[in-house]
Amino acid sequence: MTHALIIGGGVAGPTAAIALQKVGIDATVYEAYPTTAHDVGASMGISLNGLDALRTLDAHTVVRDAGFPVPRGVMWLGNGRRLGEGHTGTPLPDGTLPIVIGRYDLYAALRHEALRRGVPIHHDKRLAHTEPRGDQVAAVFTDGTEAVGDLLIGADGIASTTRRFVDPHAPRPRYVGLIGTGGITREASPRSEPGVMDMVFGRRAFFASMASPDGSVWWFANLPWADEPTAADLAATTAAQWQQRLLHVFAGDTSPATPLIRATPPDYTWYPLHDMRAPKRWHRGRVVLIGDAAHVSSPSSGQGASMAFEDAVQLARCLRDRDDPTAAFHAYQRLRAERVSKVLAGARQVNRSKAATGVGRVLRDATFPLFMRKFSTPEAFAWLYDHRIDFDRPIDDHPAAHDR
Repeated sequence: MTHALIIGGGVAGPTAAIALQKVGIDATVYEAYPTTAHDVGASMGISLNGLDALRTLDAHTVVRDAGFPVPRGVMWLGNGRRLGEGHTGTPLPDGTLPIVIGRYDLYAALRHEALRRGVPIHHDKRLAHTEPRGDQVAAVFTDGTEAVGDLLIGADGIASTTRRFVDPHAPRPRYVGLIGTGGITREASPRSEPGVMDMVFGRRAFFASMASPDGSVWWFANLPWADEPTAADLAATTAAQWQQRLLHVFAGDTSPATPLIRATPPDYTWYPLHDMRAPKRWHRGRVVLIGDAAHVSSPSSGQGASMAFEDAVQLARCLRDRDDPTAAFHAYQRLRAERVSKVLAGARQVNRSKAATGVGRVLRDATFPLFMRKFSTPEAFAWLYDHRIDFDRPIDDHPAAHDR
């Protein structure tokens, strides 16, 4: 295998190209959008397991340096009760800590790094369908052009076109009953010092905030919303009306929400939260899925990008160690399926806590302290944050625990 076609130029695509290059496989990335702008105002967390996956590719510093470290998370109830501090894993050998980063800054860092390493990235190339071509595969684009390679990687996100050709009956993204937004302000004081994320499970909604070393405060909110809203539904409410809605939702909570919302220009970008379990098969012929094209964990997991990074690294290992692409794809799915399923289950549990209202909220608030006593130890989430991929180790049919 000498050349791969990668559909999607977001997070997973450039990372996969860098990973394949490390094992001697050239790749070309095809991105549907004509420009590089992606959700400029959104932010996301990158945990240590994801940063370590990038470290195996000598690519973690470009991402780390585009964000800021947030190594601590403190959980609160809306009544002001401090539930405890969550552990975020063991710092990497060079001292790297978990980060928060702007979504566009993450895309830009990975894109620039792939280009720096000589990876071609073509824009305005929207996939129409794939075709087997003997021992190769073709990507046919909506503009009538096509590309042919030895394998094709679908890294085209939650609305993946590639997934439809791998499995026409694959699960669809599922709305989780929450909508989200966020903002950045320099006009309000943070609740805590830089490096701490305060997470408040309020009476009506969830709010999180963190201070950047540059003096700004970043925040995001998740609101329960019964029926999935369309873009038109969200746009029908003005920015000023959304700000008033947020102020009302958080008015009864002991949290930094109200002053931060008042201090932030109300140019909100709202988005419904989704998840999606993986299909039974992540591959067909010479086509394979990675990242959100294969499985979607809602933002509540803090693992969306990190799971994509791990996918890319493990897929590269498998292609290095298996001459036949089908065998490589089987090994890749075996290495990844159990782990991503566990991450998805954890995110669903968090979503239920964020969306709790009425009696559900009362029960949540009563049981949260017990939950924190059980799960606030470093060992409780070591499986998630301290997961490390031994890239140089050959894969085998009976993987060790650290390969799962």
